[in-house]
Order: sequence, then C-alpha cells, then structure tokens
Amino acid sequence: MKVILLQDVKKQGKKDDIINVSDGYAHNYLIKNGLAVAYTETSKNVLDKQIQKRADDEEKLVEELTQIKNKLNNKKIEFNVKTGKEDKVFGNVSTKQISDRLKELGFNIDKKKIKPTTGLDCLGSHSVEIELHKKVKFDIDVVLKK
Repeated sequence: MKVILLQDVKKQGKKDDIINVSDGYAHNYLIKNGLAVAYTETSKNVLDKQIQKRADDEEKLVEELTQIKNKLNNKKIEFNVKTGKEDKVFGNVSTKQISDRLKELGFNIDKKKIKPTTGLDCLGSHSVEIELHKKVKFDIDVVLKK
C-alpha cells in the first residue's frame, strides 16, 4: 500500500515521502497514529500544494534576511573593553553582547546565529560570521578598543 508520510518515521522515510508498506503496517500503525495518510490523487495534490507553499515561504524569508544582510554588510560594531598589562583584554566579548549591540541598532539577531571564528579577546578588528539562514551568511567587523 502506498502512503504519504506526515512526519519522519525511523527506518521508513522522511516527512512528505511517498513509500510502499504492507497494508497491515499502514492501517494499524502509520495511519492509526497519524504518521501517514493513504496515497490518493487528492492527498497527492494536497502534498504538492503544501510543498509549494513551504518553498514560497522559504523564498520570502530568504528575501527578508537578505535585506537585513545588505543593511548590516559593512557595519562596524565597537566595544570599549578593559585591558590589563600589554593590552590584554579581561575576558572576551560574547555573542550575547554582540546580539545586544545589534538590538540597539534595530536588528533582532539571535546570539546562536553569531559565529566568531576566534575568541574576541584582544584589541583590534575581528571578523565575525552571522548565519541568518543556510543561504544567507555574511561577516561584520567587531572592533575592540580601550
């Protein structure tokens, strides 16, 4: 029997996959537990519409995030830090601090999307990658000064 998976099912397939399984397994487990629906022309059309809607939503999201990227692309974020002997910074600048500074500038970016390549623990300019989406990545400059 052909079914369309509504969720990922271990050892069977991923969401939206069309798979062949035995009738008993389909009726007694997959359909009964809401993990799949029987494959018909109607269910196939509904699946196609859902996939198209998700693709359109993804495209809109990428466009919005690209606009944010374009606004932030050449921005510099400065932090005044305390230093000790030989200009060593006490601690380092965290992704939360960068996120908070971006919020002050009007950009609500989660700290988990900020990925510094090295520790921000010395004076000077550092390049920090921001990954808003797997298709939208860019670098900003974080400047540490006394």
